[in-house]
Parts: sequence; structure tokens; C-alpha cells
Amino acid sequence: MTWMPIEWARRVGHPDAEKPVSSLSPGLHIAAVVFRALFMCALLVITWRVSMPQSETIWTAYETPSDLIRMLLGLAVCVGIAIQLFSPPKDGQRHRTWLYLGLAAVPFAMVCLLAVW
Repeated sequence: MTWMPIEWARRVGHPDAEKPVSSLSPGLHIAAVVFRALFMCALLVITWRVSMPQSETIWTAYETPSDLIRMLLGLAVCVGIAIQLFSPPKDGQRHRTWLYLGLAAVPFAMVCLLAVW
């Protein structure tokens, strides 16, 4: 089966359009949500840590324009990641994607987190 948006598939009368979305088992659903949350939290912490001023405190960062820009961009990225953290996947396929992606991405993100810290 090729991928196509479900709305488009319904309009053109695709035979797979009316099939119900397969449900995940509760264990796989929980694992996918945990992997996604761990990855997003690690990404949030890495972004926050990298966006901190290099040689100054957070209160004197306005004196150096590059540190101020880095902090503002880091804050914007952290807000975007936090928004994504609290908007869960909508269907079973997205949960499966996060399950498989999380198996590889979470250990890598944790290694990066330890390296950055």
C-alpha cells in the first residue's frame, strides 16, 4: 500500500480508505509515549544547555550580542520542543514510528546529553 492522505483517499474512493486504523497494544503504546517523551526531554535539555552564554552569567548576556541571540534562539527552540512534547501522536502508525525511532534515537540523545553536559 502506498502512502496517501486519508482525506484524499476517501475523495478518490481508494479501497483502503475505509479500513479502521489498527490499534496498538497498550504496552507498545506506553513504550512509544515513553520513548517520545525521553527523546523530547533530552532534546530540550541539550538545546537549553547549548544556548547558555559561553563565558558569562545569564544576567550579563545582553552585553554580548552573540550570546543574547543564542539565548533568544535557544529559548524559541525550547518553546517549540515543549509544544511538541505536549501534543501527542494522533494515530497508531505515528506511535509505531516513535517506537522504532525511539529505540535508536533515545540512546543517541542520552549520549549527546552526557557529552554536552
